[in-house]
Amino acid sequence: MRVEWDVPITMDDGVVLRADVFRPRQEGKYPVILSYGAYGKGVSFQEGFAQQWTMMVAEHPDVAEGSSNEYQNWEVTDPEKWVPSGYACVRVDSRGAGRSPGYLDPWSPRETRDLYLSIEWAGSQPWSNGKVGLLGISYYAMNQWQVASLQPPHLAAIIPWEGAADMYRDLTYHGGILSDFCIGWFRNTVMPVQHGVGKRSRIDLHTGELVAGPETLSDEELREKRTDSERDILAHPLDDSYWRERLPDWSKVTVPMLSAANWGGQGLHPRGNFEGFMRAASQHKWLEVHGGEHWVSFYTRYGVTLQKRFFDHFLKGLDNDWKRQPPVVLQVRTVDGFVQRAENEWPLARTRWTRFYLDAEDFSVSRAPVKHGCTVEYEALGDGTTFLMPPLKETMEITGPVAAKLFVSSSTTDADLFVVLRVFAPDMREVVFRGAQDPHTPIAQGWLRASHRKLDPQLSTDYRPYHSHASVEPLSPGDVYELDVEILPTSIVVPAGYRIGLTVRGKDYEYPEESTQQSYWYKMKGCGPFTHTHPKDRPEGIFGGNVALHTGSSNAAYLLLPIIPPKDE
Repeated sequence: MRVEWDVPITMDDGVVLRADVFRPRQEGKYPVILSYGAYGKGVSFQEGFAQQWTMMVAEHPDVAEGSSNEYQNWEVTDPEKWVPSGYACVRVDSRGAGRSPGYLDPWSPRETRDLYLSIEWAGSQPWSNGKVGLLGISYYAMNQWQVASLQPPHLAAIIPWEGAADMYRDLTYHGGILSDFCIGWFRNTVMPVQHGVGKRSRIDLHTGELVAGPETLSDEELREKRTDSERDILAHPLDDSYWRERLPDWSKVTVPMLSAANWGGQGLHPRGNFEGFMRAASQHKWLEVHGGEHWVSFYTRYGVTLQKRFFDHFLKGLDNDWKRQPPVVLQVRTVDGFVQRAENEWPLARTRWTRFYLDAEDFSVSRAPVKHGCTVEYEALGDGTTFLMPPLKETMEITGPVAAKLFVSSSTTDADLFVVLRVFAPDMREVVFRGAQDPHTPIAQGWLRASHRKLDPQLSTDYRPYHSHASVEPLSPGDVYELDVEILPTSIVVPAGYRIGLTVRGKDYEYPEESTQQSYWYKMKGCGPFTHTHPKDRPEGIFGGNVALHTGSSNAAYLLLPIIPPKDE
């Protein structure tokens, strides 16, 4: 490869960002794969995320095959897998991070503008064929949705891999409840590579330079050059203009896309990929859904082959087999693995949307409406209660969005609901999976703050309640309120003899056996880093007390499941 370090890219306000460029030695014009983010392009995967790298290559040795792995970075592509195939790879440190100076403000309009200008720079270089594709995981996927709305002329295709799209709903306020993730992530992952950390950061093993810039600033100087993530989030508890200016305009996302979601990344990584696939205006869009750890499928032979077929078609113009690619490819989850299946749409057209009614008298779940009314009460910040189906008489596949209609009263003026779709083996041991960020991930989760119950009638469906989050409507203690809870899309083939359950809790799901696997900065107790414990968001005086669930009669509470019949039915 021909490698150029710290190549300058000048923004429209004069700030100079820095990029590393990897391209073929042979002169020519090549399509460009670009990534732009805040994790420090000079930090190697093996050094910055050693545990994840070691585990990944041990379990998936094909990740390391065919490469020296000297240029591996966290959540972006390995140039050694792409440059020999006739691509140029460009990695840009975002404004205020790594080697790029400026004010650090992730996913802000300014940052999106910078990404736009970086795309246009890459597309106009003499070694570029004028077509730029975006490829990356999480951060490097989330900003793809944003910049696609701006329609950069040289942007030819995107692959957002496990990336949130709605910074309010997907990332920061789940159902209106503040997630701890973004605050911890900014503090533990972004701030250590802020431009100006200097000698307190790492050394780039290739250049010998400091990965976070040549100068070392004081803590006070660093604070002045970055946003206060916690302050910003707490200052915007509703979906206001702050969040809306970070939201893609789906009517303007017209670029060809391959959207890749993870069933098990429920606090961050699936919802945006499903929403993007369904709502983007693009006439050329595909959906792929997998399981397992957050980063693995991206780097395996399976992931790289899929990515290359897509980009070969849209960036090189090759008449390859991508034209026969099914619109949707699902890794359908079973209790002991995955089965790949092609589909034509999402949600699946043959879905049998089926209501299963809850009965608080015996905590059952059944297809028949419950005629008699009953109530169960639990501590508002406690473990809640679980409703169970009887053992299944035959196999049942659940694949698609899930929803619950609940009738709730509270002893206070609000209540937070944590809703968990669960599966239990015949011995009542819960079936969990290795999720994106936790080895004991339940089948599906949903969240809703009762005072945020108002729906957006234009965007809501029976299977995907869409809450406006535009105002707070306090509860009158003791009164019963109808709540529609969005439970994120999932897939599971439940064998005969197993049982399906719905748990309604007042706090985060916890698997009874805490993982001994080490994590980066959070405990693995079932939800990974996607917990909801910030004291300023859930004061006990409002969210304590007791919550009651009302079922039967006029309070017909139910779980709506997407039952999938075999294709030959």
